[in-house]
Amino acid sequence: MYKIGFIGMGNMASALMTGIVKSGYLKAEEICGADISEQACMNAKKRGHMVFENNHEVIKHSNLVIIAVKPQVLENVIGEVHDDLKNKAVMSIALGYDFEKYEKLLDASTRHLTIMPNTPVEVCEGMLLLEAKHSLKEDEYQFIVDMLNHIGSTEVLPSHLMNVGGALSGCGPAYLYLVIEGLADGAVKNGLPRAAAYKLASQTVLGAGKMQLETGLHPGILKDNVTSPGGSTIRGVKALEDAKVRSAFIEAVDKAC
Repeated sequence: MYKIGFIGMGNMASALMTGIVKSGYLKAEEICGADISEQACMNAKKRGHMVFENNHEVIKHSNLVIIAVKPQVLENVIGEVHDDLKNKAVMSIALGYDFEKYEKLLDASTRHLTIMPNTPVEVCEGMLLLEAKHSLKEDEYQFIVDMLNHIGSTEVLPSHLMNVGGALSGCGPAYLYLVIEGLADGAVKNGLPRAAAYKLASQTVLGAGKMQLETGLHPGILKDNVTSPGGSTIRGVKALEDAKVRSAFIEAVDKAC
């Protein structure tokens, strides 16, 4: 039996697989999966995972089944493997499918949990949201929590907050890549080489986030600690406020919700 098996091996599933192996929690050969994409299957084989021809085989040979297909095809996929999932433990990463929806789709004997990861799990710095309501056995739930804590930070949320949480942490990396690109472009405009600009911008974003997490200080206080009276930083802050950057981020999360 494989420890975990993926139904769907697209970008998010691939990031999870890579992070789990990189973290040392599981070996590549303890993970299997299936996908309709030949490229996804080839990529998984290159990473050392077992690739089956169909989802039935994945379920049959896995202790934990991970549903990682696109939301628009999920119900069709579940319909095809409904009976295979009887008495199985399932973890879903499909957007928009919470505990109550799965209760209607799955057999009563199928135990399940919905989570929402983000792509930085690939480098073991992910943010993973776990729906508070689930039907897993205690040892199954603990296995998942331990695994996810190896590839990032976890947060348990009630069902009604999973959507907004995912709009922040799930979509957020894309917004921050825009920040990194914009900061780097500003530096390049003033003469800094591109590679150095990306390194400085990325490490600055990483360091700022880590500093807030470790100090627990309000972001406004940390911002004030950098902004000397009449200095360079406050001039940059003024430019960002003039451009309504803060409002733009609020609007981005709101639209994603």
